[in-house]
Amino acid sequence: MKRRTLRQVRHHVDQATEPRLRRQSRRAAGSGEAGHHHHVYVVLLDPAVGELPTVRRDNPDRRPELPCVYVGMTGLTPEERFANHRNGIKSAWVVKEHGVRLLPELYEHFNPMPYEAAAEMERDLAEDLRREGYTVTGGH
Repeated sequence: MKRRTLRQVRHHVDQATEPRLRRQSRRAAGSGEAGHHHHVYVVLLDPAVGELPTVRRDNPDRRPELPCVYVGMTGLTPEERFANHRNGIKSAWVVKEHGVRLLPELYEHFNPMPYEAAAEMERDLAEDLRREGYTVTGGH
């Protein structure tokens, strides 16, 4: 799959949703952009996660001074999704057991977006953070 830049993804999202925005009902028009309710999010994890064999294998070029993070996407707000992880509701084990807090400075400028863009952005954000040296889990 060809990797897109954030600018290309935003342009693609805008082009794909413009016709739908014109067709939406008055009720939907008042509630924000139709179909733009998905979010990517990043969770700070306990540094001990970086010592797990599977995590080390998936992050061979990790820089230990950068944090361990989990990258995900959701149709909820990132805050609601993090609470669900912590409460064991459809949770990733690494977030349930080692999640510390959200890192909005790494994701807030991307949100909200349609489902397709969020799925692609989740993968791209995980790859970008891993390339920068973060220890990344999630980001499927």
